[in-house]
Amino acid sequence: MNPAPQESKAQLPLMLLALGVVFGDIGTSPLYAFKEAFTGTHGLALSEANVLATLSSLFWAVTLIISFKYVFIVLRFDNDGEGGALALASLAQRAARVGTRRRVAAVTAAGVFAAAMFYGDAVITPAISVLSAVEGLSVVAPSLEGAIEPVTIAILVLLFCVQRKGTATVGRFFGPVTIVWFSVLALLGVHSIMQTPQVLVALDPSYAIEFALEHPAQAFLLLGAVFLALTGGEALYADMGHFGAGPVRRAWYFVVSPALLLNYFGQGALVLRASETVSSPFFMLAPEALRPALVLLATLATVIASQATISGAFSITAQASRLGYLPRLRQLHTSDTERGQVYIPSVNWLMLIAVVVLVIEFDTSSDLAAAYGIAVSGDMIITTLLMLFITSVSNRRMKVVLFGVLGMFLIVEVLFFASNLTKFMAGGWLPMLLGAALYIMLTTWKRGSEFLARERRRINIPMADFISGPAPDAPRVSGTAIYLTSDPDTVPSALFHNLKHFKVLHERVLFLHVTIEDVPQVPDIDRVELHRLGAETYAIEVRYGFREEQDIPLALEALGALGLTLEPMETTYFVARSTVVDGGEAIKSWRRALFGWMMRQSEGTANYYRLPPNQVVELGTQISV
Repeated sequence: MNPAPQESKAQLPLMLLALGVVFGDIGTSPLYAFKEAFTGTHGLALSEANVLATLSSLFWAVTLIISFKYVFIVLRFDNDGEGGALALASLAQRAARVGTRRRVAAVTAAGVFAAAMFYGDAVITPAISVLSAVEGLSVVAPSLEGAIEPVTIAILVLLFCVQRKGTATVGRFFGPVTIVWFSVLALLGVHSIMQTPQVLVALDPSYAIEFALEHPAQAFLLLGAVFLALTGGEALYADMGHFGAGPVRRAWYFVVSPALLLNYFGQGALVLRASETVSSPFFMLAPEALRPALVLLATLATVIASQATISGAFSITAQASRLGYLPRLRQLHTSDTERGQVYIPSVNWLMLIAVVVLVIEFDTSSDLAAAYGIAVSGDMIITTLLMLFITSVSNRRMKVVLFGVLGMFLIVEVLFFASNLTKFMAGGWLPMLLGAALYIMLTTWKRGSEFLARERRRINIPMADFISGPAPDAPRVSGTAIYLTSDPDTVPSALFHNLKHFKVLHERVLFLHVTIEDVPQVPDIDRVELHRLGAETYAIEVRYGFREEQDIPLALEALGALGLTLEPMETTYFVARSTVVDGGEAIKSWRRALFGWMMRQSEGTANYYRLPPNQVVELGTQISV
């Protein structure tokens, strides 16, 4: 049998899944993007020229930024199949290591800031998406307007409460629902366009160009509304690791992009026929009898969009923790087969509180739209800058052409960002403030952790001196002691505390160091490395990718193939837990307090590495910072 048809058939299920997970955010943009151009903070006057200019801007923005930049170009910049800000930053860091430390620091800061800004988007997306869908109730029955906010909050609370069930359970019907959703978008758009076909002249970019030349100030403000049609573009890249670039590309080009553009043009045709529909053009596209069903479908679609963003927040939190930018947090893996499906309770409940506060504070989707866009446009700029950097130091084919194309995208995205900044006082400050706060937390933890590691290296004895020196004068007891160490070149303090308090050593001593690689997954054959240091003394290195679950006992089962067999019931794990105290000047007092608070929220080493609780001894140390 020809393998090509088999491969094509295998892509179809992935395309279906990608529709529900990858395109949930951008797929619900028709609910508010076109409307905001005329009813938003800087809305245009409703006229045929302005409608055509808006449609032309929407079409070419989606085509150039999403179809060309993200789907055609950005998906090629993968880190072993993974995408997203942290994955791209890892690629850039590897490229920067051939240069100066300042270059490495700048690349790292850009990636971390992009990750921090992602949370601003992750909090706003559920609020604006669900609220914009439920606002359809006022179109169906104006008397229900007072129920919009309570219904929205109830849906959001239910959504966050079921996160514990896992993405697979919550998203079981994502694919079929989104197929229906995009089909309805396209059908509504085609039906409206057929009644006013002259709207298709807006495919000509001259309408957008002439509007920009004749009304530069209005065109600049219009970019803020047009950008709402691009939100969710980063998800195309961030979620590519779940499905691969191929299914994402096919789903976009053959399903999502046509449906979105047809619907936007359908809304434009509608307001040209009936200007009073501009207050809610999406729901007015449907016949009156079908609007209740459309409100229900839109609500389901926005729940899917919210689910994708929430899952993304869990994933990026887990990645940040494994890369050393956040403390260890309690993570529950919700799938036996998909390690990337995690649930982080603390993140879930904090996001719920933030989302409910947003709905209560902003009240309408139009007000929330003012806060939307700054975080996403900032992410897009950082993505382009990192790609420019990687391209500049790489040997890619057509390097100069790619550099020039990315440079043009950067100019356009800076304009989008500047336009969104005009909404700063109307709510745009929120994602900026949230992103800045999270950036401070991420960098504080990274800096504090690195300082603790340096202090441990200063206090602890070098491993080489311990091995070559005289054996400690202490009796040996039966069994195996495994000392977890953050630095394989030094003897962990837990060993000396063990000698000080218990005055014994085990007959077999293992020093275990865990390394988190800059790749998503480490092959099983490279998981464990064993070195003999002396008589019954060994050094073990266990490697994980930044998306992998860290299970030390499971990894150590591979030692049998390397000639070292462990008896689980005769093995004890020794871990050290550091406490920060005042007395040093390496970190400012407010950062020290923040770092100490974050340490207290960290999940214990035993739970994080899934160590058997009845075989763990934890010893504490105090370090002045």
